[in-house]
Amino acid sequence: MAAANSTIGGVNPKTDKTLKLENTEKRDTLIEIEKRYQKKWQESGVFNASAPSTKDIPANSMPAAEIRRRHPKYFGTFAYPYMNGTLHAGHSFTVSKLEFTAGFARMEGKRVLYPLGFHCTGMPIKACADKLRDEVQKFGQEFGGYQEEIVAEADQAPAPTQAQTKEDITKFTSNKSKAAAKTVKMKYQFQIMLALGISKEEIHRFADAHYWLKFFPPICKNDLNNFGARIDWRRSFVTTDANPYYDAFVRWQMNRLRELDKILYGIRYTIYSPKDGQPCMDHDRTEGEGVAPQDYTALKLKVKEWAPKAAEKIKGSEIPDTANVFLVPATLRPETMYGQTCCFVGPKITYGVFKVSENEYYVVTKRAAWNMAFQGTFFKSDNFAKDVSQLPLALELTGAEVVGTLVSAPLSIHDKGVRVLPMESVLPTKGTGVVTSVPSDSPDDYATVMDLAKKAEYYGIQKEWAELEIPPIIETPSYGNITAKFLVEKMKINSPKDAKQLAEAKDLAYKEGYYKGTMLMGDFKGQPVEAAKPKVKEALIKSGQAFEYAEPNGHVVSRSGDECVTAYLGQWFLNYGENDQQWRDTVLDHVKNDMETYSSETQNGFEKNLEWLNRWACARTYGLGSKLPWDPKFLVESLSDSTIYMAYYTIAHLLHSDVFGTKAGLLDIKPEQMIDEVWDYIFCRRELSEDLIKSCGISKADLETMRREFEYWYPLDMNSSGKDLIPNHLTFFLYIHVALFPKEYWPRSVRANGHLLLNGEKMSKSTGNFLTLNDAVRKYGADACRIALADAGDGVEDANFEEAVANQIILRMYTLKEWCEEVIKDDKLRTGPADELWDQLFDNELNSLVHEARQHYQATDYKIALKSSLYDFTSSRDFYREATTASSVPMHRDLIHRYITLQALLITPIAPHWADYIWQEVLNHTETVQSALWPDVPLPNPSLTAAREYVRATSSAITSAEAAQQKRKDKGKNIAFDPKKPKKLTIYMAAAFPAWQDAYLEIVRESFDALTLHIDEKKLNTSVQAKGKAEMKRAMPFVQSLKKRLQGGEKADVVFDRKLAFDEGEVLSKMVKGLRRTTGCKVVEVVRVEGEEEKVGTVVVGEQEGEKRKELAGPANSATPGSPTFYFENIDG
Repeated sequence: MAAANSTIGGVNPKTDKTLKLENTEKRDTLIEIEKRYQKKWQESGVFNASAPSTKDIPANSMPAAEIRRRHPKYFGTFAYPYMNGTLHAGHSFTVSKLEFTAGFARMEGKRVLYPLGFHCTGMPIKACADKLRDEVQKFGQEFGGYQEEIVAEADQAPAPTQAQTKEDITKFTSNKSKAAAKTVKMKYQFQIMLALGISKEEIHRFADAHYWLKFFPPICKNDLNNFGARIDWRRSFVTTDANPYYDAFVRWQMNRLRELDKILYGIRYTIYSPKDGQPCMDHDRTEGEGVAPQDYTALKLKVKEWAPKAAEKIKGSEIPDTANVFLVPATLRPETMYGQTCCFVGPKITYGVFKVSENEYYVVTKRAAWNMAFQGTFFKSDNFAKDVSQLPLALELTGAEVVGTLVSAPLSIHDKGVRVLPMESVLPTKGTGVVTSVPSDSPDDYATVMDLAKKAEYYGIQKEWAELEIPPIIETPSYGNITAKFLVEKMKINSPKDAKQLAEAKDLAYKEGYYKGTMLMGDFKGQPVEAAKPKVKEALIKSGQAFEYAEPNGHVVSRSGDECVTAYLGQWFLNYGENDQQWRDTVLDHVKNDMETYSSETQNGFEKNLEWLNRWACARTYGLGSKLPWDPKFLVESLSDSTIYMAYYTIAHLLHSDVFGTKAGLLDIKPEQMIDEVWDYIFCRRELSEDLIKSCGISKADLETMRREFEYWYPLDMNSSGKDLIPNHLTFFLYIHVALFPKEYWPRSVRANGHLLLNGEKMSKSTGNFLTLNDAVRKYGADACRIALADAGDGVEDANFEEAVANQIILRMYTLKEWCEEVIKDDKLRTGPADELWDQLFDNELNSLVHEARQHYQATDYKIALKSSLYDFTSSRDFYREATTASSVPMHRDLIHRYITLQALLITPIAPHWADYIWQEVLNHTETVQSALWPDVPLPNPSLTAAREYVRATSSAITSAEAAQQKRKDKGKNIAFDPKKPKKLTIYMAAAFPAWQDAYLEIVRESFDALTLHIDEKKLNTSVQAKGKAEMKRAMPFVQSLKKRLQGGEKADVVFDRKLAFDEGEVLSKMVKGLRRTTGCKVVEVVRVEGEEEKVGTVVVGEQEGEKRKELAGPANSATPGSPTFYFENIDG
């Protein structure tokens, strides 16, 4: 028992690298508030949403689109989570995008539907349950029989080398997904369960797969409620036949797809688990998500003469002397086989000689033979092998023993045969372990044969074996007709070990040859390579010199721990891709023209995947799920029953009131009543008839109610998901929507996000850099997590959750809460007219930020929305507070109340708990902020905006200049004045613009379109440059300032008439008192400067107001309207 208790530490050592919190009093206060409001929201059902009823708007009285126009709605989902564990911080990142969107949509006055179901279909749960069943039998119910084991790390696969079989450059591939990268490396399933926090006393219950369905969904719901999710939980469900309503929905879907010829039966290549005896699709894997079958042409190189050591072994074996033995390399470039000059093997690799028939044997690696065993080479599909030991192995040979063997190479000009030569970098884990060499077009092969010829004695071969003629077989426009030689010499590649350069050369050679090359020999001479390739392959296979071979293009391990192969077998599949071109093109057109993807990366990902994706096996025999209606020995595969579940959300609450469908929903409909024709009617595929009502037994009113829910909420406005699901789930989601629903109901947008890093590093349980959603919320509180997630980023690149940011947010939000609580009660706040300059600037900036935040929320740019609605908003308050304090003017009560109100509203989508507390307990509103609308405020006044920027820029320049002098003094450098001695500040304000600027003003005027507010940048830059380089230094800042004013909203006539949008003298006079305080100056003067050549000043603010001055400090010459200069000097105390 002790070993079982310590198993986590022994097998999966974990050092917690996450941030440690010490003083948690402020956090605990905020969490207490969050819990209080979460309870209120759930009890009030504030997130429960319904379509306008058929009583309010009778069925068929108006088009569905008109109902949606009159009653705006928003329907968003994120990919429902798989119920084999708890949610982690990465899930919350995807959730947060929909959270913020839904929160903002509510504030726009829309009815918002945001539901969530629980995905349980497929192998993972069943495979884990079966493992636990075996472990309970082995170790006992509480695993007391387990003995501590030391688990060694698996050896990493060697880095790719030039000898690997080349990948097909014509096929789109996606990077390894997060699912493939997050495997928990523990030997036993019970250890994983312990790591999830499940007690050893309870683990044995999980040997029943259905227990998982009962255990994890409530935890998921609780975690999301603690996060403050705005989910309508009435519409939740579990997938599989555990819920008979959802089961009926999936069966309808499959029936209709089959009727539309979207589901077909045929023999094809698929990733397959020999242990499970069924195809292994993406969600059935612990490693290799996204890996697909790679098709090759397997060449049959007949042995003409064995090398001596191999010949000796062959004679003593069961292989008949008259048998035909073939070395079988796998190639992706059959069109280049005319140029074969040799064949490579790995000298240290062990090869098998496998019996194909009484008179035919293949020489390949055991791994390749195991793949072939499921492709009809050794066994038929109805009698596949269960174990590698069943392979018909006649003899084993090392590569070294085979070197020197003479073989006939199909199509090669060397019809007397080519030799088998050694290549150290051949891998047994790629292809067949046998590599045919075409040095005319493969830089790898060219470099290797050159090396072999130079060092023939070292390699133990005859030099002439590596010096056969290299014929030109493909003409290319860039590299001639011996592409490999050209590139190797041009890139100065000296040996086969120059892997980096060879990889680059290979890529250049393959692309140039495939897309631009022309055949120079063979039956298809003169044809483009792209057209000749399939013809050459077909001819080779037809002649019996080759056959088709496939293997996974990466390492795949099923949930049952089985290493997968590629099998060629009959199966039910969804006919995605080129075989149903109209379907594919319709989806592609929707992606390109009608659907919002929020980023070019997501758009390109869909387009590339649609070009590449092909048929997809949609059924298997092992796991959990719904049975295929017409072939019930099969279950619907997990990525095929999760394509249109969003439509099920629209009526789930009407059908059942619990996730398993054991309790009736609002309409008291039984599962057996949900026949296929009912689903057709609900989803607008047919109209209502008396026959339908009679056959299903559901009342007309109830049928119309269900249809109303669907036709109102659909189409789906946003599907939020990780970018790793573009290659499968998200593309399938589009395909099936297009196939089953009228165009009006096709998805409007997909928002894909990147993975979430934690503190700048990949999340990993083994390194301790890991947080579950529950961990994060308990540690920082919901709002701090939500704000940190908003701050993490919005693109498809990986984002970063910084714990330090979350911790800082706790202090920020607590401090802001306390300030709001205190200031709202402050009886020293000013009342009456809010007519001080600082009042006007503050009020105007609040209006500006409200509009900015709205634009960013609408664009789903939440990081920038957070900046506008929180950081800039509090900065605006700080500026107002500091300006009024410096001017000895109290803040205005109405403006402070307005600020607090707007702050609560603007942060509601991101931090709703804090916002609702302020809304109800500080501002004393009686309804939740979750039901409040986005504030309707006036547009910002450009004059006040310009004045605000002027104040900030001028204040900053003055204080920075003073600070710079202090730094110079501290470093012992010469200074213009001593900041610590009594000093005077003179601000020079220009009365008019310099005459030289007039010409540039006209240039900007001619480049500006007053109707569109567009500036012709090309025309503008050309005209400015025409004035000469000497003028550029002073001209460009002036031109840029004009552009900024125009683009900032100032009226063109104000800008071009050389008028400031505000009274500079009045603003400076208001600033003087504050500047005297912030700079510590005993005297602050404002001097208006006039004149072109000889400057004359008039004191407009100060003790000598009205005094004329001819002797002005140097900075006076640089002052222009809107850009004052200033001068510090020491004076007598």
